[in-house]
Amino acid sequence: MSTPAPQLNQVEHFQNSGFLVLPGILSAQECGQLRQAVQTDLDPLVGPAEFEADVGYPGAPANRDVSGGDTPRRLLHAYARNDSLKSLAQHPVLGAWLRVLLDCANPMLSQCHHNCVMTKHPGFSSATLWHQDIRYWSFDRPELISAWFALGDEDASNGALQVIPSSHKQSIDRGRLDSALFLRPELATNRSLIESAQVVNLNAGDLLLFHCRLFHAAGQNQSQQVKLSPVFTYHAENNLPIPGTRSERLPSIALERME
Repeated sequence: MSTPAPQLNQVEHFQNSGFLVLPGILSAQECGQLRQAVQTDLDPLVGPAEFEADVGYPGAPANRDVSGGDTPRRLLHAYARNDSLKSLAQHPVLGAWLRVLLDCANPMLSQCHHNCVMTKHPGFSSATLWHQDIRYWSFDRPELISAWFALGDEDASNGALQVIPSSHKQSIDRGRLDSALFLRPELATNRSLIESAQVVNLNAGDLLLFHCRLFHAAGQNQSQQVKLSPVFTYHAENNLPIPGTRSERLPSIALERME
C-alpha cells in the first residue's frame, strides 16, 4: 500500500519547530482495537511497567503503598507485547516520514527508549517537567525522532503534551538545568523560554512526531478517562548506540518497507 509522500512545507515545519502533527493516521476502528489491546494488559496488569510512585514527579503518590501508588504510568516493551502494537510501531507512514526526516534509507526502532504506552490515569497522574528526551539516551548523534500516537483526544484537560517550539535548535547551558536535567523554572532565561510553550492538541488517530532535543512537558490528567498514548523512538541505521550504555541494551529493529 502506498502512502502520501511528505510535503516540503511539512518537512520544513518539523525542521524549524522540532515537531509535526500528522492528522488522522489511524481510523476510529484502529484506535478502538489498540485501546482494547492496551486495556487487556492494564487490567489485570501485565508487566513490565513503570508506576507513578516510581518517578517522583509532581502529583505522583509518594510510594506504591499509599492510595494510587500502584497506578501504572507506562506499559514498557510495547513492541514485543502484541501484534497490534508491533504493527503500529511499523506503520507505513512512519517509514515514509522517517526516511526523510532522519535522512536515511533504513530507520531503526529503538527497543530501549520509549517503546511504551503512556497510561495517564485520572486522579493519580503526575506532571512531567520540562526536559529533552536525549538527556538519558546515548547515541553517536543526538538525532532521534519519537512517534506519539493518540488513541483518544488529547488536550490540556487530560495532560496533553506541551512543547517549546524550536527549542531543539537551542544550546542550553548546564546551569539552566537541575540535577535531573529538567529546566529550572526559577531562572529568568528559562521563564522566557517556557512562556513560548504551546499545548499539542490531538484528535484520536493523530500522530505527533518530535525531535529528541525538543523540550516538552505534560500536565496531570484532570478528566475522567485514562489517556492512552503509544510512543516509539527511531534513529538512522548509522546513528549507533554508545557501547556499554542503556541505549545498547536491546537490539534496534529495522522498519519494514511497505511502500
